[in-house]
Parts: sequence; C-alpha cells; structure tokens
Amino acid sequence: MIDGLGVAGWGVGGIEAEAAMLGQPMSMVLPGVVGFKLSGKLRNGVTATDLVLTVTQMLRKHGVVGKFVEFYGQGMSELSLADRATIANMSPEYGATMGFFPVDGKTLDYLKLTGRSDDTVAMVESYLRANKMFVDHSQAEAERVYSSYLELNLEEVEPCLSGPKRPHDRVTLKNMKSDWLSCLDSDVGFKGFAVPKESQGKVAEFLFHGTPAKIKHGDVVIAAITSCTNTSNPNVMLGAALVAKKACELGLEVKPWIKTSLAPGSGVVKQYLDKSGLQKYLDQLGFNIVGYGCTTCIGNSGELDESVSAAITENDIVSAAVLSGNRNFEGRVHPLTRANYLASPPLVVAYALAGTVNIDFEKEPIGISKDGKEVYFRDVWPSTEEIAEVVKSSVLPDMFKSTYESITQGNPMWNELPVSTSTLYPWDPSSTYIHEPPYFKDMTMTPPGPRPVKDAYCLLNFGDSITTDHISPAGNIHPDSAAATYLKERGVERKDFNSYGSRRGNDEIMARGTFANIRLVNKFLKGEVGPKTIHVPSGDKLSVFDAAMKYKNEGHDTIILAGAEYGSGSSRDWAAKGPMLQGVKAVIAKSFERIHRSNLAGMGIIPLCFKAGEDADTLGLTGHERYTVHLPTNVSEIKPGQDVTVTTDNGKSFTCTLRFDTEVELAYYDHGGILPYVIRKIAEQ
Repeated sequence: MIDGLGVAGWGVGGIEAEAAMLGQPMSMVLPGVVGFKLSGKLRNGVTATDLVLTVTQMLRKHGVVGKFVEFYGQGMSELSLADRATIANMSPEYGATMGFFPVDGKTLDYLKLTGRSDDTVAMVESYLRANKMFVDHSQAEAERVYSSYLELNLEEVEPCLSGPKRPHDRVTLKNMKSDWLSCLDSDVGFKGFAVPKESQGKVAEFLFHGTPAKIKHGDVVIAAITSCTNTSNPNVMLGAALVAKKACELGLEVKPWIKTSLAPGSGVVKQYLDKSGLQKYLDQLGFNIVGYGCTTCIGNSGELDESVSAAITENDIVSAAVLSGNRNFEGRVHPLTRANYLASPPLVVAYALAGTVNIDFEKEPIGISKDGKEVYFRDVWPSTEEIAEVVKSSVLPDMFKSTYESITQGNPMWNELPVSTSTLYPWDPSSTYIHEPPYFKDMTMTPPGPRPVKDAYCLLNFGDSITTDHISPAGNIHPDSAAATYLKERGVERKDFNSYGSRRGNDEIMARGTFANIRLVNKFLKGEVGPKTIHVPSGDKLSVFDAAMKYKNEGHDTIILAGAEYGSGSSRDWAAKGPMLQGVKAVIAKSFERIHRSNLAGMGIIPLCFKAGEDADTLGLTGHERYTVHLPTNVSEIKPGQDVTVTTDNGKSFTCTLRFDTEVELAYYDHGGILPYVIRKIAEQ
C-alpha cells in the first residue's frame, strides 16, 4: 500500500525477513520497470475495485513477475490516494514486485487529511520538487524510458468481478450470468466446474433453524466486506453503506443463511461510518463489524451453519462466496465455496441481496420491495457524486489522529500478557501452537555443500497456476487431514483446531498441512481432486504427507514437476519450509512467482525451469520416472542461471535453467538454506 503514497517498497518472503532480522542483506536481480500510462477518468458508478481488477488482468497478461510497475499520466491525477493504494496492494496478484505511484498533489492532500502538520507537508513538497521527484500535473510530463509500456483509458473501465478461482480472471458485471453458466458447463479448471446439464437446475431443500429453505448452484453463502485496501478506501466503503441504506429503505433483506461480515482495515472506518449515520443500515443487512484485519480473504471465514453445509455437501452444490478481498484461490476462502468472486464492497452488498451470482443485474430484479414492486440493481446503486458528498462530510482529519494515537497505547489484553524475561525463548513441549523447528538440528559449523539429487521420485505432478494456497493452505484444518490427526492425538477437540495460519508456529502441523489443500489437482490422480498422491514404488494412494514420509523413511529424495506461475499468490514462507520438511530436493517448473522462487532457494530447494516451449507433457514425463539432477558437487563450479541436465531412469534427458539467480542464493544452497547460513555467519563474528 505504501507504493500508492510514493514510498518505494515491496513484500519479501518470511524466510528473507527472518534473515534480515539477523542482519543478512537481501540480494536481487535489478528489475525491469514497466510504465503504465493512465488517461481519462472513471465513469459514474465505476469503483476503484473495478479499476484494480482491470489493471490486474492487464498486468498478468503482460507478464510482470519480478518487475517494478510505475503508473503515470494525466489519469493518475483523477485517482484518490486510497484508489492508488488499492492498486498498489494488488501487486502480488498481478505478479509485480511493486506497483508504484510517484508523489503529486493528491499525495499531499492525503497527508493533510490524515493529520500531518502543514510544515511537514510543505517540507515533503519542497524536498521532492528540488530533487525532481514531484509530479505536477499542470506541467507537461517529461517522457520517461521504461522497459515496456502499457496504457489504460480510465473511461473504458467497466463494473466487474474476478473469479471464480483466480484474481486475474476478470468478468464484466453485464456478462456475469453468461460467464457463470459457461463455468458450470466447462471442464474442471480455472473457469469450469463440469456440472452435467441435467443437474444444473438442481434445487436442494433444507431446514434452516426450522424454516424451509432452498439452495442452488451459484447461490451466495458468504458475502464479506474484507481485505486491507478495499476496507481502507472511504469511497467504496461509504458506497457499500449507501447501497445498504437504499436497500433497507425499500424493505430488502439478505437471506438469513448467507454469512455476512464487515472487517475494516482501520479503526478510522468505524468512525466515518458512524459519523455518516450509515453503519446502522449495514448492520440491518447483517454486515456488522466482526473485527479489524484479515478475515474471509485469508480463510478466517469460520463455519457455515450446519444445515447449509449439509445441503451443499449432500447435493454437491457449487455454492459461491463474494468478497472484497484480494485473493480467491481454490480452497482459500472456505472449503465449501467452490466459486469465489472478488468484487467491490458495494457489489458484495448487492450480491448478498440478490443471493446468487446466477443473475443478470441489468434485466433481473435483486429483490421485491415492501410494497411488492421489483427492485433492480440500478435502484440501489449510488452515483459517484452521492458517494463524494458523504466522503467529504464524514471522513475528517481528527479521526485519523485519534485512531493513530490509540494504536501506540496498545490493547489492554495484549499489554497484560505475561512475558518471560529470559534471552532464550522458553519452548513449551506441550504447546500445539509454538514448537521448536528442526532447522538447526544436527547442524555443523561446516557447510554441507551441494547435495546430489539422484534417482529421486516425483512426489507431485502439477499443471499451471499452483498457488502458495495449494502448497500451504492458511484456512481451516480439515477433520480428515494429517494435521487434524496430530491435534486429536494431543487432546485438541475439533472446535479448537483453528486454522493453519494461526498454527504456523508449529512445524509439525505445517509439514502435515503442506499440499493439504482440498482442491489440489495432481496429474497422478486423473479426475480426482484433493490432497492425495501416488507412492510410485508401491502404487499406493496416500495423503501427500504420508507419501512424503514414506519416501523419506525409505531413504529416497523427491522432486516436484509443475507448470507456469508455480507459487503465485501470497508470500507464504511455509510454502517453501513445508516441502523442505517433507524431503523435497528440487522443483522443476515452467516458471516461478518471484517470492516463492526466492523462498525455495532460501530453504535449499533447487528451483529449475524447463526451457522455453518445453514442459513435462511435451517431454513425455509422467512423473513415474526417477530423476537425477546433474549439478557439480563443488559450489564454486555452479553459476546463477546456468544450464543443468536432468536425466531419468528410462533414458530421457533434458536441459533446465538453474533459478538460483544470484551468488548469494548459491551460498545459501551451499549452506543448506538461508537460516543455517546466517547462524554460521553470526558464529564467525
């Protein structure tokens, strides 16, 4: 988000962050810079979320992994700082290292709005002008040289959503119904559920707390206004509240079994919703404030009502979630919502009222008013002017000042936590939340050097777009999973399982949670979805964790085959730590997402890329072979980006590019990973 403010910065993986905390500098290849020119202004009724989903689709298509994106042009002056932050914060979804907006007059306006003194703002402006870093839209903009160029006229942006399984699969609002019906028809994939024609109109009847209810394919069961940026943007938040107000005045209601929630990204949001007098309408529709920070978007959506869960499961219903989050990867939002759509907060309210994504908002009503008339989307949608008026009267500098001041005082519950004064962390062997990890077990002061990968078995064989959510889910712990078994053995009841995200301090749980996503598609299991694989020597179908442990106990190395964009999504360190603990030695993919590739290198796993035009399928690899990676055993003979030969036990041979991108990453590999490397460096001092 800071890139929206003209502060250059980007996310790093948790593994790099741990090393930086211990004094290790970060290395990276100098990135290309993509120039993204903006012109025009957004049309009436079009939101910042519509813009960000459009930009995300364009940049993902252009290919910006490992690059900086800089926005410029007259259109930039039409975007508020909150709008810019919304775009900047989606950079992991479009794959860029950062999406940067230089400082201009709108940035200074934001500094004033958030309580910075006039002297501070004047100093910022004069410093940046003197250093030729300030953008003045009243002057002709100098042409800059970029690595590549993109352009968007803001007037062409249409209301839209993204889904049902990836943030860059944008669907315009007017095409939503036809796209949904196409997804039901299409084969299982990013845009398909393969529901037979005769089953598409199926209606599942159930009792909701004694009241008869029905659910069909495409019915919304979760509607969540969530995510840091959308819920820190006054325009879309007050826009959602205005939709709620118009709906309540017309007598519309949300079905009681739809799980609705509102989780602002900042305490300021509550203040301006209260000041505007609009929070009561959101409350009336069920969008009560449930907390601040990550909720549904990270999988903290909680349970659905048991009757709803049973109706979905027993009738194999493709139910939907609509959320104002950044990420909608499979299995992330909730195990039972196979369709997950990203949308602006006002659209979340509209879809909650309609109760289904199988609707054409232009032609079909979203409900019936209290006087029996059909109510359409256009009847509840606020104009840009209406929203601007409420923002102007309700979002005030004092709100930011008071909220920021209270942050420094902390939370009473947090302040009262007992803290050990010892310099070494006192591990509690009975804790199921924090467990001493094995990274330094049996570590010697001499680096182990490159380890040969010889006759390795393939643990998993993947296609494209395997995300860090597929590799290391953050959501709820499935009752039939290896992690659940571990917790049950330690006396933890199912209601206390919590999520993988909350238990990431326990390596035993996270190793078991690796590749435990219930929507995992593994080519070994044709037509079957879930966290299973084939143990090649025996032919047994096992959970991925059990198969990995079996290989480990038998003394076999393992590798992973994958397609393009391997490791896209959240920067999750466990997506590299987990495979390492499972015994994975190398990943051979068509391409990697930036942070995940560096995390693999940081854990001592070899990242290899197929040559252009090649992949497992074109090379005739099934995953049933045994693989040998021919790397020199002396690290001084290995160079970043060099060609590496991989051979199989059935006579195949192919060349890959070694994706250790810097000499520093080679040093990490020599040491068995970044953490042993840093510890050895500290010990030398």
